[in-house]
Amino acid sequence: MPNNVRDDLLDILEAVSKAQLRTLRRLRRTPPQKPAPSGAAPTRRMSHIQMAYDILQSASRPLHVSEILALAARRHGVTLDRESIVSALSKRVARKDRFVRTGPNTFSVLPEGER
Repeated sequence: MPNNVRDDLLDILEAVSKAQLRTLRRLRRTPPQKPAPSGAAPTRRMSHIQMAYDILQSASRPLHVSEILALAARRHGVTLDRESIVSALSKRVARKDRFVRTGPNTFSVLPEGER
């Protein structure tokens, strides 16, 4: 094997080994996650659309985007971007996917029969 190919291969192996060592050290510093209390379901991450759907479904009435934002902050501890959620909901309304617009910036869940 020529020296330059050998040196290149050794450089690559050294870089890979260093990256693995950094990863192992980072994992060692990360505190282990605590298991959920017995009987409690593990918390799942929700998309912003899923949060809006959950909020509108439990409200059983149309809600203005301001109400959706406030309820998302209270229930899920998340600050949603107003323009982003309105845009996402409007796109779903256009596709008739779970949501309907009932007024300016006011949304509701699409009735089951219309899906």
